[in-house]
Amino acid sequence: MTQQKQQGFTLIELMIVIAIIGILAAIALPQYQTYTKKARFSEVVLAASSAKGLVDVCYQTRGAGDLTKCDTAEEIGLDATGAAAGEHVDTVTIAPTTAAITAKGKATVDSATYILTPKEVSGTLTWAQTGTCIKEGVC
Repeated sequence: MTQQKQQGFTLIELMIVIAIIGILAAIALPQYQTYTKKARFSEVVLAASSAKGLVDVCYQTRGAGDLTKCDTAEEIGLDATGAAAGEHVDTVTIAPTTAAITAKGKATVDSATYILTPKEVSGTLTWAQTGTCIKEGVC
């Protein structure tokens, strides 16, 4: 009796490898899409952060105790058009009287919003983060 050498892979072995690749792709693709959306949304967070810094400076230099002195783009020196110049940023706005900053993303990030709301605590500002980006998991 002579033994034959195996010439290649069996059909079962190939099907198992293809199934493993399929499972890995099914897990990896949604994770990758979420990761890229988070990366794009970081532009929106950065745009809101630039306005936040301006509100902080205004509050410390001119408005201590009174946020209404720092609740418009003109009062804090914000170029809203420039702040929203990112490829994935739609708008950056400041709410009158509350100085809440709302940055809205474009359709590439599902038009998610990122809202920073200041609160006066013992003469300093603390910021609360809200918006639709939290529910979508991109901020």
